Amino acid sequence: DTLPYSIRVLFESSVRNCDGFLVKETDAMNILDWKTKQNHVEVPFCPARVVLQDFTGIPAMVDFAAMREAVRNAGGDPVKVNPACPTDLTVDHSLQIDFGKCAIQNAPNPGGGEQKPLARLSPLKPPLRKLPPCRGHGSCQGSCGAGEAGRSSGPFSAQIENTPILCPFHLQPVPEPETVLKNQEMEFGRNRERLQFFKWSSKVFENISIIPPEIGMAHQVNLEYLSRVVFDVKDFLHPDSVVGTDSHTTMVNGLGILGWGVGGIETEAVMLGMPLTLTLPEVVGCELTGTVSPFATSIDIVLSITKHLRQADVAGKFVEFFGSGVSQLSVADRTTIANMCPEYGAILSFFPVDNVTLKHLKHAGFDKAKLEVTEAYLKAVKLFRNDESSSREPQYSQVVQVSLSSIIPYVSGPKRSQDRVAVNNMKSDFQACLNEKSGVKGFQIAAEKQNDIVPVQYEGNEYKLSHGCVVIAAVISCTNNCNPSVMLAAGLLAKKAVEAGLVVKPYIRTSLSPGSGMVTHYLSSSGVLPYLSKLGFEVVGYGCSTCVGNMAPLPEAIRNAIKQGDLIACGVLSGTKNFEGRLCDCVRANYLASPPLVVAYAIAGTVHIDFDTEPLGTGFNGKSIYLRDIWPTRQELHTVEEERVISSMFKELKEKMEKGNKRWNLLEAPESTLFPWDLKSTYIRCPSFFDKLAKEAVPPQAVENAHVLLFLGDSVTTDHISPAGSIARSSAAAKYLTSKGLTPREFNSYGARRGNDAVMTRGTFANIKLLNKFIGKPAPKTIHFPSGQTLDVFEAAELYQKEGIPVIILAGKKYGLGSSRDWAAKGPFLLGVKAVLAESYEKVHRSQLIGIGIAPLQFRPGENPSTLGLTGREQFSILFPPELLPRMTLDIKTSTGKVFSVIALFENNMEITLYKNGGSLNFVARRFL
Repeated sequence: DTLPYSIRVLFESSVRNCDGFLVKETDAMNILDWKTKQNHVEVPFCPARVVLQDFTGIPAMVDFAAMREAVRNAGGDPVKVNPACPTDLTVDHSLQIDFGKCAIQNAPNPGGGEQKPLARLSPLKPPLRKLPPCRGHGSCQGSCGAGEAGRSSGPFSAQIENTPILCPFHLQPVPEPETVLKNQEMEFGRNRERLQFFKWSSKVFENISIIPPEIGMAHQVNLEYLSRVVFDVKDFLHPDSVVGTDSHTTMVNGLGILGWGVGGIETEAVMLGMPLTLTLPEVVGCELTGTVSPFATSIDIVLSITKHLRQADVAGKFVEFFGSGVSQLSVADRTTIANMCPEYGAILSFFPVDNVTLKHLKHAGFDKAKLEVTEAYLKAVKLFRNDESSSREPQYSQVVQVSLSSIIPYVSGPKRSQDRVAVNNMKSDFQACLNEKSGVKGFQIAAEKQNDIVPVQYEGNEYKLSHGCVVIAAVISCTNNCNPSVMLAAGLLAKKAVEAGLVVKPYIRTSLSPGSGMVTHYLSSSGVLPYLSKLGFEVVGYGCSTCVGNMAPLPEAIRNAIKQGDLIACGVLSGTKNFEGRLCDCVRANYLASPPLVVAYAIAGTVHIDFDTEPLGTGFNGKSIYLRDIWPTRQELHTVEEERVISSMFKELKEKMEKGNKRWNLLEAPESTLFPWDLKSTYIRCPSFFDKLAKEAVPPQAVENAHVLLFLGDSVTTDHISPAGSIARSSAAAKYLTSKGLTPREFNSYGARRGNDAVMTRGTFANIKLLNKFIGKPAPKTIHFPSGQTLDVFEAAELYQKEGIPVIILAGKKYGLGSSRDWAAKGPFLLGVKAVLAESYEKVHRSQLIGIGIAPLQFRPGENPSTLGLTGREQFSILFPPELLPRMTLDIKTSTGKVFSVIALFENNMEITLYKNGGSLNFVARRFL
């Protein structure tokens, strides 16, 4: 009764899966004794299912295909190599924005057409005056038109099935905008090999389902469609739980489903039936009290809670919410909050199932019988939180109190998600960033250059760019698509803005990338989608795009102007990540904001603005329009949400998911037990992880006379390490693809080529913002010490491997910060890295290094390269004893004669076993032999 609810889920899993081998009785008893054993013991956890997205899912499936081949070559039966845990893979990260702001001749337009149906069917009032043509649509006549006149036509409309969009004036289905269809055409064309591989996987592997492109985001589909809350397997009930290769997996905790993101390496082990091992965590209770301000959105709540929990140091801990304020938050609010937990370092943020959850499940399509069973079961095993039983709240490791009444609107940036800025302080804070020394917030712009203005000609008009100018504005799906209120707020704000006569400058890269068709559906049926489109926020497709760097370049004139003036240009997006250089190399300041604020800053054209005292722009008749004039009230939001976001949307989307789309259904793929590798393919390649697979593991070998490949500082993120985004033309990966006969137009992205280890290895440490102390400035370069040459990181590593010289990495604090990425471990392994020596690690990345066979070593407290007098130019020798122990001390000897001690960061015997086997992939493969 006193255990936190999240720990009760771990306990139930240990009892149900106790087999005396992988899960022992002592494991279950340790969890039951959580109060005294937290942080002191390792426990196994067997998730009910696994979710993958294609960027991280394709290397997992390629590894499975390679493992089948390796097991066959070693005398085993390849047919036995299948996921043992139910696995769902969503193809959602392939989308790139090739087309935007397309001129759609007959798109619905809120400026005209029959007004009576609008007044009768829509909760939105019609505009009082003739509206200007849609932004970018020179041929728009301001009329929707009924019947065939209100429909677009073209070669794509008959080929692809899409989520229906309803004309907001006549509520009749119309085809997807041409923008979406063209992007889908490109997606299927450039990713054909990958999609055929996924199709093959769906045919030959048991216990896996593939959700094809254009259905929705992995975490969104997980939330709307795949989540069971309670599993019913052959009339046996148990809680739903999940791990995934996407950091947004934590979103499902808002639905009362225990889940979090792990590395692809650990995920593959879980898929093969091995438990996930974790230190029995502390659980921080976050007590929510008070009432939410009418002007605060879910994003404001998220950023406020992020700040409180970062200050409370919840890294590596569970967070569980309780208190009177919890019942005021909808499931959509909860999933938005839970989704952000990786950004404040927690493993997960859990909202136990309560009456609010059950009400949501009813609207989401759970039938009455399923709901009754779910409620009865969860109450029987004490996993249901009763709002009236506040006096019997669980005991927590510590309690953090957050008053919802004190939360005001915030944005986050310009470089890190934890740096919150109150919207009413945005102008002064940005000015301070210009003045500050270069660092986590500052840009160090000379005082005499801070007011510089650069004129630029674009589409026949002159515009003036200055510091703080917004050039990217993206309403994207990472955080907000699960929450109708914030997306509808953006739409209602856009409607009011258009009706007031406000516009967005045409050079700003605007986009709207919903996570699923449900979002498009409720934006369309509520009548706000055309208004978003007028401001340039057209639906560009369904999947990760801007947030992972998959976007078309800024107009050349704008890029040149930014570089000419050395301007601090800005991106504003409604996501969760804003690391420097992530969106575009010339956009140095990136702010996370709620969807309505993204639209507001796009209209303003700058972040250097005080919304309280300065207008967004000039509307009809020269009237100054302020943000307060167009900000939607909570009552407006609730009215639209209640009338438009209904259960039929969930039902329709479920049918669509089960049906797939025509392109996918017609796609041909082989059906052989082993995948027929195409040696000419630049997308799918058999990796070399199993090249030395033998029945018996080889003991850890000493690392002798290793050179330092990279000498890095603090807070090196997985974005710095792992290949992501577009492939630069001057990169090692580009050189490889060019040698295969590809042109730059055919390079695609690193994410799309994760099934090719040759590309991914060359893209490791290829981030333009990588700061290697050997080089002294941001660049993906290093020094090859035997020759003294400055080379691309891959080229130097390749030389070291040819010379038979091992390499290591020196790093500072928080190495591996950010999203879980398996190639942040696989890439360094294939570069020949034997060990990483850092002051501290992000926990998931540390486990990934072990899972691939790289030793994570840590300086002793108070020591670092500077205190030890290390330059990184020495050679290092590391001796591993025959019997490794958790957190044992090892000695390192340098070529200068210096000897110092480090801690081998193996937390338990299982991690030591994995390391001795050369990583989890080889350990699992040996089980089939």
